[in-house]
Amino acid sequence: MTYDVSTVRAQFPALRAGTAHFDGPGGTQTPAPVIAAFTEALTRPLSIRGTTLPGEVHAETIVGDFRQALADLLGAQPGGIVFGRSSTQLTYDISRVLSQSWAPGDEVVVSRLDHDANIRPWVQAAGRAGAVVRWAEFDPATGELPAEAVGALLTERTRLVAVTGASNLIGTRPGIPAIAELVHRAGALLHVDGVHLTAHDFVDVERLGADFFVCSPYKFFGPHHGVLAARPELLETLRPDKLVPSTDAVPERFELGTLPYEVLAATRAAVDFIAELGSAPAEAGRRERLRSAYAAIGAHESALLDTLEKALASLGGVTVHSRAAERTPTLLLTFEGRDASDAYRFLARSGVHAPAGSFYALEASRHLGLGDDGGLRVGLSPYNDTDDVERLLAGLAEFLR
Repeated sequence: MTYDVSTVRAQFPALRAGTAHFDGPGGTQTPAPVIAAFTEALTRPLSIRGTTLPGEVHAETIVGDFRQALADLLGAQPGGIVFGRSSTQLTYDISRVLSQSWAPGDEVVVSRLDHDANIRPWVQAAGRAGAVVRWAEFDPATGELPAEAVGALLTERTRLVAVTGASNLIGTRPGIPAIAELVHRAGALLHVDGVHLTAHDFVDVERLGADFFVCSPYKFFGPHHGVLAARPELLETLRPDKLVPSTDAVPERFELGTLPYEVLAATRAAVDFIAELGSAPAEAGRRERLRSAYAAIGAHESALLDTLEKALASLGGVTVHSRAAERTPTLLLTFEGRDASDAYRFLARSGVHAPAGSFYALEASRHLGLGDDGGLRVGLSPYNDTDDVERLLAGLAEFLR
């Protein structure tokens, strides 16, 4: 079955407004089945989780379905799926718990390639514990972060390494399995920011070697919140602060208060929506249908990216900072003698949304020599089509004239 982008687009009510969206790295638009699942959860009886009354059973079912769906999406175990308000919040939570065992002189490794949400929580936790922060540098000329750049920083005092699965600024995808092997050989833990990666790649946290993996469903058609995936046995060793009467079971001990059931229902629907985008038969398991879907999405996005990159190469005065061999369909552009923010506003007037900034990847933007301003970010999503790309390119050509 050929990937039919027009059929995909028809599922997104927001696209009827006519905007060409290249802002997917900041959050995708929402398809109708996800909106319907959110509404349906609230129109049926709903109450605190239990096993007796219809509202209790409904809530319990939603939570179980959510954990299984995210486990299928990430190649994880349902008992290791933790809900959070955001990936940033989850990373802060885990950093506080882990750093309780750190001592002065222990070491933490972070990377310049990362979103600040996978840097500052660790830097601040290290500061409280008296631990040393070491920085893994990426090559600004190529955008690459080789495993060796991380491995060279590891010692017997390394307690944790935090690295992105894909840069939300320039798209670089470091070799996480190779990094994980080095990290584990040193006896340390690996925390992977998979927020940008999960929108574009078929994730397998076990294959990646991530001890902790965070993602954000609103980057792949779901509602706004974060998810942490970890081995249940690892979570069992961690003791977060919690209320006395609240459960001590994993993963619930990390989830404070009553869960937003309608949000979890919508997230499950987002995973199922993705699973329908491939060519695997309906009777195949969800995990296999997701594998097929990501292959179809990848081929579609790669074709659009190839068209976009070839056209950009013919435009004078444009620098493309996304150059790594392995990367997501995400481009960061700057313009000779022109501000990226001006390009953003110019494109917006013609209904093209390509935002400008550093997008919380401050260290990466500064390392590229772009300061805190960054550039114009063009991020492709599964609902983009050739018309979107042509509108973007026509707008940039006019802007540069």
